[in-house]
Amino acid sequence: MRNKSLNNYGSRNRPGIVLLVTLVLLVVLATLGYTVSSRVAAQRHRDQYIIDYSQAQYGCDSAVKYAVATLQELNPQLISRPNEPDFSDLFVLSQAEYQQLIDQWAVENATQTKANFSTIKGIDDINNIGDINNIDDINDINDINDIDPNEAGSVTIRGPYGPAWPFVTEPAEFVIGSATVKIEIEDENAKYPIGWLLLSEPEAQRQAATGFEIFCEWMGLGNENVYPLKDQLKQISQIRPFQLEFKPITQTVRVPTPTKTTTSSAKTGQTTVTRSTKPQITTKTTTQTISDQMAKQDADFTKLLHSSLIDIESLARPYIEGREESALKYMGMWASRRVNINTAPRHVLEAAFAFGGPSDAPNIAEQIIQRRRVQPFTDMEDLKKELLRYSDSIGKCEKYITTSSECFTIKVTALSGVAKASATIAITKDGEKVKRTAIISD
Repeated sequence: MRNKSLNNYGSRNRPGIVLLVTLVLLVVLATLGYTVSSRVAAQRHRDQYIIDYSQAQYGCDSAVKYAVATLQELNPQLISRPNEPDFSDLFVLSQAEYQQLIDQWAVENATQTKANFSTIKGIDDINNIGDINNIDDINDINDINDIDPNEAGSVTIRGPYGPAWPFVTEPAEFVIGSATVKIEIEDENAKYPIGWLLLSEPEAQRQAATGFEIFCEWMGLGNENVYPLKDQLKQISQIRPFQLEFKPITQTVRVPTPTKTTTSSAKTGQTTVTRSTKPQITTKTTTQTISDQMAKQDADFTKLLHSSLIDIESLARPYIEGREESALKYMGMWASRRVNINTAPRHVLEAAFAFGGPSDAPNIAEQIIQRRRVQPFTDMEDLKKELLRYSDSIGKCEKYITTSSECFTIKVTALSGVAKASATIAITKDGEKVKRTAIISD
């Protein structure tokens, strides 16, 4: 009787054991399926990223070739901006202050445009333009209605060339294959040349340090950023000092001529006689031109300033919430030597004119900003004539400033899917002569 009850108990528990084993098998199979599917998905993502990156790199390389081929067509033209806000002080504005300035200017611009329109047309009431059958009047009405003070969001503050500072032209976007490519050209002479801190002359070092303090004060850089940067630049200066002025260098090089070997054989025997002449030492005179020296310095310092010796990430951090403003944006990291007074913002101008005396720098910068909005400076004589009172200070700064830019960077960015490829080309342009000094790919 007892055995019978035990058998009944075992029979009742057998379905439970089967169910448990089945659940375990299902869990194992589900785990295996999830593992396999996740690995397949990961491999698919990796393969897709490789494809996207290849497309992005292809688009970037093609855009670089296009940009280099069309460099001779680059002809930056400064514009007049007498009735517009100047770009010089935008770097100190928060997002709210920046938007408020744009809104205020948009309203004033629309009101002034309507007033000028009424004066030109001789209309007392612009809302009552004569004959509706007159096509000119209908076009006049459309022109006036297009001026909307409330559409301030579409208004931008133009830079010295028209696009926003520091762009020379409007950024160009186009599609190559599956990659979206963007080309941006920036004026490097509109930025603070970081190479000034690497000058070897003691007097120039003191003046450069004063100008850099002015620049850092405007940018809100604290000691925690300034001291490490100075130490990093000191290491670079020990590798090679920075030069502003160059002279042709003539070198005499001793060049050995190849050794001459003659072989003769005697008919009377099986011997061969080899005679060698001693090498001749000749001298050869070579000349390193100024342009060659400048190009070599540009290439060397571009590599050094973009190497691990400089902590670029700390300089690239935004210091104003909501705006893409950083110290790196206003620093010339491509071995530029001079500042263009027609395109540089206020703090860069003050840093440049600190070489002539920090007390005069703010006044000189202010007068330059006011004058160039109406008419850019043509040359140094024009600057001295306009600011006759500060001609002595300007004369001391003459080798640090210019009225036309010659150093530019072309940044090419290509996006394909989630992959990104970019390259930056540094060029110098003297008239129609264009020389590529460096290229850095990311």
